[in-house]
Amino acid sequence: MPNELGPESLGVGARSRKVLLAACGTRGDVQPFLALAVALRRHGHQPLLAAPSSYASDATAYGVDFASIDDGPTRVLAETATRRIIDKGLMGVRGKIAAARTVTRLKHLMIAPLRDVAAIAHDHADLAAVVHSAAFPAQHVADMLDVPAVVVALQPGWIATDAFPCQLMPLPPMPRLLNRSTYALVTAAQRSREVERWRTTELGLAPRRYGARRWLRDPEGRRRPVLQSFSRHVTPIDPAWGDAVRTTGFWYLPARPDWTPPRELTRFLDEGPPPVYIGFGSMTGTRARRNHALVTEAIRLTGVRAVVATGWGGIGAATRDSAPRSPNILTIEQVPHDWLFPRTAAVVHHGGPGTVGAALAAGRPQVLCPHMGDQTHWAARMRALGVAPAPLTARTLTAPDLAEAISTAVTDRHLKHRAHDIARLVRAEDGVNQAVNSLLTHIPPHSPLTPL
Repeated sequence: MPNELGPESLGVGARSRKVLLAACGTRGDVQPFLALAVALRRHGHQPLLAAPSSYASDATAYGVDFASIDDGPTRVLAETATRRIIDKGLMGVRGKIAAARTVTRLKHLMIAPLRDVAAIAHDHADLAAVVHSAAFPAQHVADMLDVPAVVVALQPGWIATDAFPCQLMPLPPMPRLLNRSTYALVTAAQRSREVERWRTTELGLAPRRYGARRWLRDPEGRRRPVLQSFSRHVTPIDPAWGDAVRTTGFWYLPARPDWTPPRELTRFLDEGPPPVYIGFGSMTGTRARRNHALVTEAIRLTGVRAVVATGWGGIGAATRDSAPRSPNILTIEQVPHDWLFPRTAAVVHHGGPGTVGAALAAGRPQVLCPHMGDQTHWAARMRALGVAPAPLTARTLTAPDLAEAISTAVTDRHLKHRAHDIARLVRAEDGVNQAVNSLLTHIPPHSPLTPL
């Protein structure tokens, strides 16, 4: 992983590109774009990160230009209905109906941040490209500017293929000839009357000629470039995608220059053997207190030391009614994974791609407790790679099962050796620099350029 923030040479005759990076969502959605911005800046280009205001301090710390956008879609995670979906997944008819309603709400809430991105683009007429996630349709802003849009796939499953089914949702085994049909989910997610109305009435653009089914095509029907920010060593890719789809490797963010670990954390790490990390990231749910008790009991059963991250509330903090505080447990809100994970014995987490990438780079065995969506895919891949025991579904998680999985992760030599082997592979990819190089090949010579 890169550790330097200094500029690198652009080469003879090269010019600096000004690139708009549009990111909306949780830390797992935004941090890869910050990593890309840091890499672009290191190569002498001018990234502008448009993201929710809560990430402004991170951008400032890395010297990245920042513009704030609305955070409406993320606020849905705090609502009770969404928390129940996280708890229960898509179980039963009611679960599927609730999920569909949440998706509809998200499409409405997407308009405000898209308006903000368009306004930011109006203020920066010299932009050479717009880079955005597959889940955040800022390609319309690129169409407004008549510059390339580069799509970032943070998870596998966005690009249709006959080789394997869509990875964004857990699916039962099926014949290969049905694989491509499973990507109908992606097409449905991209279909939004609200976004189409915003495109035509507010941006003044013609309706999309190929409709939502061809969301990876520009207005002229050409394929939009896609950067997949994960490793080909970890999840399958299809060579038939061709040059338009580049699987670069994970995008790692350098250590934040102004961050120092809290004293209680360094003291806890110094007081004994490496602890186990346990955290469920941005997963909220309605069972925070239950999860706290479950995790505490699992730690007691195994006898390990543990750093427990409450994150967005997926694991509750201790309360007055909780059992007396254990000296083997340190509870924190969050901490940079790249700093903490190499200092642990194993990593227990929900299966978000960012956490998966950080645990792989650290070379630590993992225990995965997937809650929803593509987390099931990452959990299965970690098991298949030999760096994790069988995954534990979050909604049926028990303390004895978690304790057994943790014990396996910290004692199984095969898991440790495989984790070290995979770490060498994913670190060697240098994914974020590969992404910069690929991105620049998709900005044609006639795009706005600013001399160095």
